[in-house]
Amino acid sequence: MSSSTDELIIEEKNHVGLITLNRPKALNALTLSMIHSMHPKLDQWQQDKNHVKLVLVKGAGGKAYCSGGDIRAITQERGGSVQKEFFAEEYKLDHLIGTLKIPYVALLNGIVMGGGVGISVHGKYRICTPNTVFAMPETGIGLIPDVGGAFFLPRLNGSLGMYLGLTGQRIKGRDCLHAGIATHSIDNEAIAEFETEILNNPEEVDTILTEFTVKSNFDKDKAFALEENLKTINQIFSASSLEEIFSRLEGDGSEFCGKTLKTLKRASPRSLKVAFRQISEGKKLSTLAECLNMEHRLVTRCCENDDFYEGVRALLIDRDNKPQWNPSSIEQVSDELVDSYFKPLPSEQELNL
Repeated sequence: MSSSTDELIIEEKNHVGLITLNRPKALNALTLSMIHSMHPKLDQWQQDKNHVKLVLVKGAGGKAYCSGGDIRAITQERGGSVQKEFFAEEYKLDHLIGTLKIPYVALLNGIVMGGGVGISVHGKYRICTPNTVFAMPETGIGLIPDVGGAFFLPRLNGSLGMYLGLTGQRIKGRDCLHAGIATHSIDNEAIAEFETEILNNPEEVDTILTEFTVKSNFDKDKAFALEENLKTINQIFSASSLEEIFSRLEGDGSEFCGKTLKTLKRASPRSLKVAFRQISEGKKLSTLAECLNMEHRLVTRCCENDDFYEGVRALLIDRDNKPQWNPSSIEQVSDELVDSYFKPLPSEQELNL
């Protein structure tokens, strides 16, 4: 049994629901129509869990699992109905994945960013490969690390999540396992065999994943790429304010801190301040739903100001990499401005998961 569109292939094979994100030329970027197809199918499968015992999601083409939301489409109509619907429906899908009653397996082969993180990291199983590249680069385009970033980022070890959420630092291959982004690993040449095993024995998913992880050899003897800087990350990114993070980076003097500071200074000051509070607040919230409800308010406000559109212009459209942020420094972003992002929306606009 199968159904498909140009963008998404949905199949049922031997009690496995198989979803293939099928926009390889666009690095499988998530569209509203893909969300509209995935959500009801996942809902149907979990209602009939005796029929479908496991969901496996992968990306076509080998370069990306999912590189994020279709940002160009989202920004074409500023404040329009499609833009608002996209984020609301995306977060509902992320929440469903995070609460799914049947095992959800995301094969993270290639780029996993933004919206691609939302449809993977909240699932029970996330498998990294040598090609995996994870990042939450939203502050660099005037947005915030959403799709549940407020939930999973502060729950990574130490202050790693705050560091990843603010800087957009890329985590590659087995480092995703070290960081807690992935739960298992698999070699490239074993992917086809793994899929066959899962399709033939969906109820043995734990055993199969453990076996393939044990057998995977890529980067097995390499330490976590951030290992030597974890103490510094924990010391600096545990600060009680963004300004204190900048101050600690400036006072450190190491090459790592210098590069990190340079990265942060390229990002939207407004986004950095909002994201810092988002991740800090997320640590206090107990459920994914609460975090997504909060992020829906934040993203709605991001879509109402110029930084998001300026970031997309500078990095994705004109590609001059010279965004003109407003305000232009973190010192100019007032607490009142940050507070305004967190205020409730009109009742009819709230997500209310």
